[in-house]
Amino acid sequence: MASTRPRDAGTDDDVARAADSLLARVMRASAGRTVGILLCAAAAAAASLALPAVLGHTLDLLLEGHPDAGTALAVAVALTAVEVALDAAVALLAGTVGARSTAWLRLRAVQRLVAAAPHDVSRFSPGDVATRLSAHATEAGAAPAAAAQIVAAVLAPLGALVALFLIDPWTGLAFVLGLPLLVLLLRSFARHSSDSVSRYQRVQSVIATRLTDALGGARAIAAAGTVDEERARVLRPLADLGVEGRRMWLVHGSATARSGVLMPLLITAVLAVGGLGLADGRISVGDLLAVSRYAALAAGLGSVAGPLGALVRGRTAARRVNELLTVPPLSHGRAGLPPEGPGTLELRGIGVKRDGAWVLRGVDLRVPGGRTAAVVGRSGSGKSTLGAVAGRLTAPDEGEVRLDGVPLHTVAADVLRREVGYAFERPSLQGGTVGDAIAAGARTAPIERVRSAARSAGADTFVRALPHGYDTPLEDAPLSGGELQRLGLARAFAHAGRLMILDDATSSLDTATERQVDRALACEVRPGTRVVIAHRLSTAARADLVVWLEAGRVRAVRTHAELWRDPDYRAVFGHTDSSDGQETR
Repeated sequence: MASTRPRDAGTDDDVARAADSLLARVMRASAGRTVGILLCAAAAAAASLALPAVLGHTLDLLLEGHPDAGTALAVAVALTAVEVALDAAVALLAGTVGARSTAWLRLRAVQRLVAAAPHDVSRFSPGDVATRLSAHATEAGAAPAAAAQIVAAVLAPLGALVALFLIDPWTGLAFVLGLPLLVLLLRSFARHSSDSVSRYQRVQSVIATRLTDALGGARAIAAAGTVDEERARVLRPLADLGVEGRRMWLVHGSATARSGVLMPLLITAVLAVGGLGLADGRISVGDLLAVSRYAALAAGLGSVAGPLGALVRGRTAARRVNELLTVPPLSHGRAGLPPEGPGTLELRGIGVKRDGAWVLRGVDLRVPGGRTAAVVGRSGSGKSTLGAVAGRLTAPDEGEVRLDGVPLHTVAADVLRREVGYAFERPSLQGGTVGDAIAAGARTAPIERVRSAARSAGADTFVRALPHGYDTPLEDAPLSGGELQRLGLARAFAHAGRLMILDDATSSLDTATERQVDRALACEVRPGTRVVIAHRLSTAARADLVVWLEAGRVRAVRTHAELWRDPDYRAVFGHTDSSDGQETR
């Protein structure tokens, strides 16, 4: 299982600062709408602050039988309508900002993952990536609106507190005496909520990772008869998720319950002081009504717990999303390649490190243009890593790779992907239809080339047998492992450049189809250099030269016939008798 933690996460403070910086960038991306939330919320707060004063004044006018009482009442109704409309606008803008911010985060995370070297991305499991891009990006995307709503939630209570002091300083003082308790309550809520949310999100990722692994190995699980054990393994973290979920909502419920007790006590204290002021003649009946309304508004400061909780969850989620955004991109230059180059490949002093250990070290290799080189070796010898370095799917830690004399790290990405093609053991196909999947590449291949490539890969026959041929939706095409490999080869053939790297791309093909592919590579596909990661003896036997890797180093580069005299070479293919396995082209 791939680790879900980055290799160098830094200190908790560094991670928190990086997450806050990310949220600041998200806020800038939706700055206009976020400002709109603040403006609408400020206007709504102004309306809510004006309403108690107008209501109190209206009550005094009604008690006096003043003719302006009707006008004052109409103003109160209008203020109520304006407040409701502005609150609706705030809710609409908050939803829009959340959706746009989430999309912004997902887009940039996907762009960074796609631009990175595959081995840097592989430290995140597919399930963990899915969780970070879905649930965690949504929570982080809600943070900008939550921050704006916190500011908005504070405006009305602070204005109400000022109004209390203006009506009767004693009522304001009665409320202020309870504020330290409220501040301590909110601070405790934010601290404990952050810890519980972080643990909850980590368990979410563990479950997603295990589920993805189980789905990917569903056939093996069914064949081994371990369905019940695997189900238990996937669901085992649910107990921890339940514990963390209850702890998270216990923190939230505890804060809500405490504020639910504290706020009414504060309102009662303010009303009691206001009642005494009415009895003493300091304030009127209308003023007492306004005091009661302003006390309720000031008590609304406790409602900041809602958006504060959303902000805390967003900041915590932003840390996990930001780990995707900090994956280093694979660098490219702006240079081109010589026109009509033969595809001469050179590796000079190549070294590649993984998790502190050298996977390749001191690799020097030259494959002449137009030749086919088979890379062989025992499992773990570095064959696939060499293939990845040769086409710059990953960058070496030491040395330099050249194609037709040009260092690959200086070549523009579009030129590189046009001139260097790959086919893998398990190809990943994209596109609406089978034809689209073959055509997809650095440049979309025309339909004539698509069908020619499919014929060369031995795929044309079964594609034509599909319900709609090449127009069959990819998701509706039932493909075996061999058929999937042939489509992957067809895609590589359709976009063949001067260098093609096949990483065990014929492992699921029968012998006849494999020979057909070999003939196509030699005669039908654009001439160029081929690097074949080989596990089959027949593949090595038909290559122009064989690169024999052992423990990350090149042991020999010769023809298969020359190497076959070495018993260690024969042992790579499981042979000990030199008379076995002498296949020729």
